[in-house]
Amino acid sequence: MNFDIEKLDNEKINGEKKLFCISTFGCQMNEEDSEKLSGMLKRIGYERTENKEEASIIIFNTCCVRENAENKVYGNLGRLKKQKEKNPDLIIAICGCMMQQKGKADEMLKRFPYVDIIFGTHNSYKFPEYLNRVKTEGVQIKEIMDKETEIVEGLPIDRKSDAKAFVTIMYGCNNFCTYCIVPYVRGRERSRRSEDIENEIKELVDRGYKEVTLLGQNVNSYGKGLEENITFPQLLRMINEIEGLERIRFMTSHPKDLTLDVVYAIRDCDKVCEQIHLPVQSGSDRILKEMNRHYTKEQYLALAKKIRSEIPDVTFSTDIIVGFPGETEEDFNETLELVKEVQYDAAFTYLYSRRNYTPADKMENQISDEVKHERFNRLVKISNDGIAKGNKEAEGKIYEVLVEGPSKNDDSKLTGRTRNARLVNFEGGEELIGKLINVKIVKANSFSLIGEVVK
Repeated sequence: MNFDIEKLDNEKINGEKKLFCISTFGCQMNEEDSEKLSGMLKRIGYERTENKEEASIIIFNTCCVRENAENKVYGNLGRLKKQKEKNPDLIIAICGCMMQQKGKADEMLKRFPYVDIIFGTHNSYKFPEYLNRVKTEGVQIKEIMDKETEIVEGLPIDRKSDAKAFVTIMYGCNNFCTYCIVPYVRGRERSRRSEDIENEIKELVDRGYKEVTLLGQNVNSYGKGLEENITFPQLLRMINEIEGLERIRFMTSHPKDLTLDVVYAIRDCDKVCEQIHLPVQSGSDRILKEMNRHYTKEQYLALAKKIRSEIPDVTFSTDIIVGFPGETEEDFNETLELVKEVQYDAAFTYLYSRRNYTPADKMENQISDEVKHERFNRLVKISNDGIAKGNKEAEGKIYEVLVEGPSKNDDSKLTGRTRNARLVNFEGGEELIGKLINVKIVKANSFSLIGEVVK
């Protein structure tokens, strides 16, 4: 289904400048959803601001994967009550995965009755319509679609970066890990047509973009359900042929579905970067079975070993959950041993968070917060030691770096990433932003590298 751009043009605002603010919680999928909301709003004449105090529209794009993300939304909404009282014309909208949960939208309206618009993950393309109705009819809107809709193509996107971009290749998830609420709020797997993906990337290249990250809850399932006969490794090889594109990344891969065909495509395609996000979640076979992950520790390690043998410069990042129901000290120690053996270059570690309507929420032997935090601290220590070791090994080497912009920690320096996703800070002029340059690593910090431009 193609989005009606002309309909947006008919809704363009006139008169004084109008500002909107979007706060995004959660994963890269949510970030891209926010880029589309921003794109639609800019198309009808609004401008973006990061200052909620001056905005006439405030949007919270929510996440429900962990309780902490939900609590942040509650806190932000609570602080807006006085602002809404001072400015009744302020429009507040909530969207995203949190709203897709059963009964959550009604709960939010009861708790925060001054919210104007609530919508879910399947109908964000209708936001301009909802906005128009609130402004012209003075109504409060709550519209949550229970089932996923046909994929909508052609939405305007306001990209955060001018050098790299997210490109969603599929939506939803069919895996139903026992701790995860994503299949319930993002729906079943649906893949975009390869032609639409290719056209989007070609348009990005024409606009000067150098790098794309292909997004999906499980990119290795790409192609299932499409009329065309295509797999994820075939898609990688097709995109690799796009002239002018320099780098291809992708996430996320489920270890049970990352086949040798994918490994060989990474190895063979010169534009596919040597970096793989491979969530392990636990190193215990017993816990992995309880999580419904469909692989063992031995299978995961064998896959990592095979990948390293085919792609020597590869780096791994991962997700790990601490304190899953029933996790024993022995189970946790197995996770620690796996982390030491793989030596990840980035690890996203989380305390297990109970989620309504997931099987794990009903499991016995829930782990206390005290035990979770103690184990979490030990895991982070070992994980960070491995990351620092990997960074130290980069000293003295020369890497190709895509310059992304000023460093977040020191705006007098530039920052960028190597092909295998290591973060590098270095001195250089603004003319380098968006370019691929060679940088020699002169010092390794715990989580980043310091480099010098090679001329």
